[in-house]
Amino acid sequence: MNLNHKLYLYSFLAHFKWLKKSYTAKIMLVAFLGTHVPLLSLLLSFVISNSYSFEMAARVMIIALLATLVGTAVTLYALNHLLKPVIFTSAALQNYLNTKTLPELPTEFADEAGTLMADTSQTLHKLDELIHYITNYDELTGLPNRDLFRDRLHQILSQPENNQRLVAVFLLSIDDFTGISHGLDHQTTNLLLRAISQRLSTCMVQTDILAHLSGDEFVLARIDMHSLEHVIKLSQALLNTLSKPFPLEGNLIHISASIGITINHLNDPNNVDQLLQQAHIALYQAKQQGRSQYQFYSPEMNAQLQERLTLEKELHGALERGEMLVYYQPLIDLHSGQMTAMEALIRWQHPTLGMISPVKFIPIAEANGAIVQIGEWVLRTACAQTRAWQLAGFTPIRISVNLSSRQFEQPYLVEIVNQILEETGLQASSLELEVTESFLMADIDRSVKTLKQLRELGICLALDDFGTGYSSLNYLKRFPVNMLKIDRSFVQDVMSNPDSAAVTDAIIALAKSLRLKITAEGVETQEQLEYLQMRGCDEGQGYYFSCPIPADVIAPMLQKSSQQMEITTT
Repeated sequence: MNLNHKLYLYSFLAHFKWLKKSYTAKIMLVAFLGTHVPLLSLLLSFVISNSYSFEMAARVMIIALLATLVGTAVTLYALNHLLKPVIFTSAALQNYLNTKTLPELPTEFADEAGTLMADTSQTLHKLDELIHYITNYDELTGLPNRDLFRDRLHQILSQPENNQRLVAVFLLSIDDFTGISHGLDHQTTNLLLRAISQRLSTCMVQTDILAHLSGDEFVLARIDMHSLEHVIKLSQALLNTLSKPFPLEGNLIHISASIGITINHLNDPNNVDQLLQQAHIALYQAKQQGRSQYQFYSPEMNAQLQERLTLEKELHGALERGEMLVYYQPLIDLHSGQMTAMEALIRWQHPTLGMISPVKFIPIAEANGAIVQIGEWVLRTACAQTRAWQLAGFTPIRISVNLSSRQFEQPYLVEIVNQILEETGLQASSLELEVTESFLMADIDRSVKTLKQLRELGICLALDDFGTGYSSLNYLKRFPVNMLKIDRSFVQDVMSNPDSAAVTDAIIALAKSLRLKITAEGVETQEQLEYLQMRGCDEGQGYYFSCPIPADVIAPMLQKSSQQMEITTT
């Protein structure tokens, strides 16, 4: 249908400035012209006709004029009222756009104008419902979204009768959801999120509020918690229901989740935004503890998070500002007592915060990716320092450098390591790279391929923190490593904990059966040293021998070791 052709008169009249914004004025003009054109024609015929006397013509014209004016007034009045349905409908639409107020138009009329009013009213009500749903509900899961959750919980907390109620907020996030979604197509990932929302709904009671915040985050508010045990029980129920496999697209998908929990205070009713922020802090702490964990919010957590945010901000540019240092800790041959290697360890000397522990800033660097640049700098610095010691005439020893999981995932790791060896002039046999079994297990085939490429360069490989991961002996045989490093947690308890002693003995025996060297970390006492010597451990590392120290302090130790080696050989 050509609407422009049908609206030619309407379009023509709209060109006139004084008619442009008034539909009623257009109708009135047409009605006025329609009633006065016949009158004007009659007057003209009287003027040019000689059939009547002037008196007769004047009388007829006056009567016709008065009758026409009265008829026109009545017609315009009636038309104005007949146009009310259009006027009211237009005003209702404009009012809805401005104030979101739904109109109350009549729906009982059956003609075109009545249909217009009824359809407009019905359409606006449906549109309002749709807008309300889109605004307040998550399209993927059908659950309330963040805004609706905030509104509903705020209404509950603001009611005077709820001042003595304890409200618990459970913020739930799927563990390693990014990795899970990478292994699934987009449609299956969406199906998984819908299935998760349905599972969580089965744990609800009538007064609960369940919402999908974003991505893999869901939040549940339980009103009127009676005890801490009740909170713990619900947390365990939520975790257990999600631990069961999800049958999707012919496959069973296994997931786990972590939960951050916060409870409003009776004397200080927190607003919803504060409760969500506290739940996020608790969730972060829960994820730090591993999979399928729940954690309650505490003010101490908030202080820790603020410290982390400060460190993350200060960490940016710390390397460029020269605040990073490399310390070295000796590795000692437990049979000869000679220094055989050095482990390079990163330190952060902040100008105002002082020496910051790696335990605090390394996880931050791992999380934001800065560890890649920092790790490469440590490797280059350690290799250059080791080569400088060699050129100074000290007895050659190997330098051991840790590789982070982020570094190991870099596609050009082998090329970067080889380039650093060439730049510093250090032989590959003098370099030992430490890898952790936990991140090797993420992709076995890729890990084995990368390790083999590093071995082909002539680099030694050590499996760090052995015994704390989850790899099996079948996988261990595939890893082309030269050495196992016993985690310090076993060494520290070897004299007091039979289990730690048994694990230590088993690791040493395993290393010997696989013809691997074995290094014990965390040696701090003479008793630990003697125990490891009796079990045939090759090397030891720990505060019993030396703490991590700067390069200039290491130099005299190397000189002394070189002199002892000369005496021994002569």
